[in-house]
Amino acid sequence: MNRAIEDILKKIETLEKDLEREFEDQRVRFHYRLERRAVRFEQEALIKQRELKKGLLRFWRESNFLNFISSPVIYALVVPLIVLDLSLTLYQFVCFPIYRIRKVPRSDFIVFDRYQLEYLNAVEKLNCTFCSYGNGVIAYGREIASRTEERWCPIKHANRVRGLHQRYYQFDDYGDAQSYREREKQRMDAIRKSFED
Repeated sequence: MNRAIEDILKKIETLEKDLEREFEDQRVRFHYRLERRAVRFEQEALIKQRELKKGLLRFWRESNFLNFISSPVIYALVVPLIVLDLSLTLYQFVCFPIYRIRKVPRSDFIVFDRYQLEYLNAVEKLNCTFCSYGNGVIAYGREIASRTEERWCPIKHANRVRGLHQRYYQFDDYGDAQSYREREKQRMDAIRKSFED
């Protein structure tokens, strides 16, 4: 890999650690902590949150009429999301062991914790649950796809691609046929080890 790209990736890793420290500072500021992925609010914070909860009648009265009209279309997506979720899980369950690719932990991507926010009413909690599931399934699928891509076609694109996964930067450069063939064997060994992340 190019030295400049390596340096940039190290900077990104440092920034991600800085970001996690900032998130920890916010946890302190908003009076909660994480215990084995479970959120624990201080009692004082829960009381303040309940004071800011919007009742259902007020919530519906203040909502835009278009929200009501569009909600069936939005929530209809739950069916294809469930089908995608099941398909991804089956795919990696069957195929990943064959190619010795480490499975993606679904619980790392599909996270439901917003229901614990006392300032949300029932409709807002339902909306948050839907968004958590939808974005979680897409992120879960992306990770499964990135591991598949790394196994079968680890070549960068010639065109710029938005929203790249982290493994992409380790791929062979577009057009570098010699490197691709030379690294084929060692890449397979390295890929198996890289899934320890």
